[in-house]
Amino acid sequence: MNGHLTVTTLNRPHGFHQIPAHRGIAELLATAEDEVIAMSNLAPAGPGFGPREVRPGLRYRALYPDTARTAPTAGRHLGAMSLAGVAVRTVPYVPMNALVIDGSVAVLPADTANGSVAVLRLTGVVTTAVELFERIWPDAVPLSVDELPDDTELSVREQELLRLLALGSTDEVAADQLGISVRTVRRMVAQIMHRLGARSRFQAGVKAADRGWLRVRAADGPGAATA
Repeated sequence: MNGHLTVTTLNRPHGFHQIPAHRGIAELLATAEDEVIAMSNLAPAGPGFGPREVRPGLRYRALYPDTARTAPTAGRHLGAMSLAGVAVRTVPYVPMNALVIDGSVAVLPADTANGSVAVLRLTGVVTTAVELFERIWPDAVPLSVDELPDDTELSVREQELLRLLALGSTDEVAADQLGISVRTVRRMVAQIMHRLGARSRFQAGVKAADRGWLRVRAADGPGAATA
């Protein structure tokens, strides 16, 4: 869907250029060093990101409308984002679509007619978006593990964690490979077990395999890539 969008980059108040959104937004997200925040009403042309773009070691927070919890497609998206490590909360109304990276770059809708988004580095615009997000966030309702749809697929990071554990890696080794803490590894495992209705890691492994969540080849090692 994002392959048909464009990104308008504004480096100066009176200058800009356009680049494809699917590449442009991904490149911007790849430069993040601290935190990514997003407000989204899930409009097709709005700026945003998906679970595949979530990187270990960074903080991600996202606000969505309450209606997304019960909408099948939107609910799966929220579930996938949560499993990827994004702190997801919902509110009755999302006032604007915006993506802010490291508190210095804001991505906003530019032209709904052609589906473009604008990338702005203007301090006033970025500050306004961040302040609006921070005013809403404390009163927004967190998405709990119990609310995740049963058919929510695992994120790339969740798949890699399962692969490492299936290969016999300890929690400590898996944490080191993924660039996250041991506590985060154990929290992720607990969430997966809860979703699968498993009482043990062994049972979770069996159920994960039944769902096709494990893609481990005999020649794979802890540092091998997933299929």
